[in-house]
Amino acid sequence: MGGEGNTHSRGAHVGGERISRRKVVAGAGAGLLAAATGAYAGRDEIERWWWRASGRERPRTDGALDHPGAQWVAASSANWRRASRPDDYTIDRIVVHVVQGSFGDALRVFRDPLHEAAAHYVVRKDGHVAQTVRELDVAFHSGNRRFNERSVGIEHEGYVDRPADFTDAMYAASARLAAGICARYEIPVDRTHIVAHSEVPGTDHTDPGPHWDWERYLRLVAREREAAS
Repeated sequence: MGGEGNTHSRGAHVGGERISRRKVVAGAGAGLLAAATGAYAGRDEIERWWWRASGRERPRTDGALDHPGAQWVAASSANWRRASRPDDYTIDRIVVHVVQGSFGDALRVFRDPLHEAAAHYVVRKDGHVAQTVRELDVAFHSGNRRFNERSVGIEHEGYVDRPADFTDAMYAASARLAAGICARYEIPVDRTHIVAHSEVPGTDHTDPGPHWDWERYLRLVAREREAAS
């Protein structure tokens, strides 16, 4: 699990990015510099908010499921932010996580507003899936703001140093889930687009660890994706 990322701050910001307060030369030069800085920092946010201001925001029902058969367990609103993906942010990655705890532990901390992190889904050892954040919203799961905006996070019950935690039922259920996400957003089924939390730039996490069978997982995702097409 990871938060919004190092670029996320509670200080003064434009478009969610902190701006340094430097002296600038008075007059037209200062105005141009300020305008350029604001345009650069706020470009993504302007595009994002245009979808809402123009009435193009994606229709939503809070708590609606993106993955059929999942259990809805809402994460605290402090652990994600409202968006209208993929209209405002392109979704082109899936990030695979391991909880370092139980299914219940994951749901508990995702509901805790002080945790400041949540993934979109949690997969239990028996294959049961919970959805905690809508896919159209940005979950704070990878520790990297830009990666959060472009990805869907899937947590898995268990510990990275316990290979027995990664059961057949878990692999099968997670593969069905990932295949559905790939189909919805036309994400290729490969290791460039389905990545480990440990591979996210800037992270200090090691999950899903050395015992996660990537070859098996991608094979299952590809099979599910083909069967659904």
